[in-house]
Amino acid sequence: MSKSIKVGEKIKNLRESKNITREELSERSGLNIDQIILIEENTNLPSLAPLIKIARVMGVRLGTFLDDNDELGPVVTRKTDKAEGIGFSNNASELRKHMDYYSLSKTKSGRHMEPFIIDIIASEAEFALSSHEGEEFIYVLEGTIEINYGKDIYWLEPGDSIYYDSIVAHHVHAYNNDAAKILAVVYTPI
Repeated sequence: MSKSIKVGEKIKNLRESKNITREELSERSGLNIDQIILIEENTNLPSLAPLIKIARVMGVRLGTFLDDNDELGPVVTRKTDKAEGIGFSNNASELRKHMDYYSLSKTKSGRHMEPFIIDIIASEAEFALSSHEGEEFIYVLEGTIEINYGKDIYWLEPGDSIYYDSIVAHHVHAYNNDAAKILAVVYTPI
């Protein structure tokens, strides 16, 4: 079973266990009901922002959808432990996959941060800015990335980092249609 199927099923199962209808989830999250149906039926896996909005409505961490958390103590992830990535779209209307996320703490129970290694796929596709509660930290490992943040644009190269409030509309993508790799830590309050 792929990660996207697990994510859709987890969202649907959690929503149903909390007796929340798709219509209520749509209204409370501000997401289109068609988008919720596509997510739950595993037709696509959107950018992080819609998943964060769904998590907030349900009162759970983002990681609840992305992993199996059972470890109470420290979690060590070795460089040889690269698991199957979770692909996310570019948040545009055509919803093309543009990032593969590899969790660095998928078994850590009760965490408040979501650390990832993210492979950013080269793409000339259109994108849309999105926002969600919380904060993000990005450190560039390979390539150059472009971050649209509100009305500003930032270009970061290997060794550069940025920390920002994710409530401001933003989008992270490869610069000049070249692939990149980043370390990202996402914090979202419950």
